[in-house]
Amino acid sequence: MCRASEVKNVHLRRPEGPHPGAAEFPDSVTARGARHLEELAAMVAAGHRAVMMFCVQRMDCDRVVAAADIDPRYASGLARAAAAGVEVLAWDCAITPDRITLRRPLPVIV
Repeated sequence: MCRASEVKNVHLRRPEGPHPGAAEFPDSVTARGARHLEELAAMVAAGHRAVMMFCVQRMDCDRVVAAADIDPRYASGLARAAAAGVEVLAWDCAITPDRITLRRPLPVIV
């Protein structure tokens, strides 16, 4: 079985924004990111496994959400990809002066 994956680094958190406490992606319009979601959904439609992974490189977030106010196309593309069967995962990181390691899974609100 063929597998496809996309990993995005997430660093945006807006304490006064629409989703306090959430890590948000993207932090700017990303036509390329939206296109990658379409490609992942196409992989699932062809019978393959596809995973969208958000790596939250900060330790103060409790979930990941799409920043629809920044890029509505990406947010709707993420919802379509998830509905099509793309696995959507997120992990936050433990950050020390010596290393960054995956710490715990976070829920993704699509």
